[in-house]
Amino acid sequence: MQAITIAIDLIAIGVLTFGIYFPRHRRRDLVVAFLGVNVGVLAVSMILGSTAIGAGLGLGLFGVLSIIRLRSREIEQHEVAYYFASLALGLIAGLSINFDWLTFALMGLVMVVLFIGDHPRLFARYRQELVVLDRAIASEPALIAHLEQLLDAKVHGVKVEELDLVNDTTSVNVRYQLRASATATATTTDAAGSTGARRDELVVTR
Repeated sequence: MQAITIAIDLIAIGVLTFGIYFPRHRRRDLVVAFLGVNVGVLAVSMILGSTAIGAGLGLGLFGVLSIIRLRSREIEQHEVAYYFASLALGLIAGLSINFDWLTFALMGLVMVVLFIGDHPRLFARYRQELVVLDRAIASEPALIAHLEQLLDAKVHGVKVEELDLVNDTTSVNVRYQLRASATATATTTDAAGSTGARRDELVVTR
C-alpha cells in the first residue's frame, strides 16, 4: 500500500511541476524546490503518520517549512501557491492511512485548481506593473489618464510608490486591463518577468 501511495504522489507532483508549472513559468530552481519539498514531506509524514500524534506533527511541519521558505527569498504569489500545493500533496499522501478515493480526489482537486487558476487565458487582459515615469505627476486623475494613454488600457487602481519632485519622476504600481485592440499586439513574454520600454518611460512587470 505504501508503494502505491508513493507512486501516486510522485505522479501527482510530476504532473504539477513538469506538466503545469514549468511549461508556463520556466524557473528551474523552483522545480527542484517543489520536488524536494514534496518528497521530503511525504517521507517525514509517512513516518509520523504511524504515531498517535502524527497528524499534529505533520501540520506543524507544514507551517515550519512554509515560514522558512517564504522568509528565505521573495517569490511571486503564483509560486507561493505551487509551493503550498507541493506541501499539501506530500502531506495528503503521507498522512493517509488508507489511500482511498477521497485522498485521490483531494490530490486531484489541488492540481485541477492550480491548472485552472494559473491558466494563461484566465483574466489574460489583466496586468499589474511597476511603472517609472520621467515626470512627477501629483494629481491622481492626471496620473490615471497618462497611464491609460501610455499603456493603452483601462486602469483599475494605482498606488504611488515614490513621487520625486527633484528628479521629476513618479514610481507607481498600477493594475490595469488591456483593451481589445492592445491584446492582439501584447507580447507573450510577460509571464517570464521581462521588461519593456515605452518611449521615455520604463515599465517593469511584477
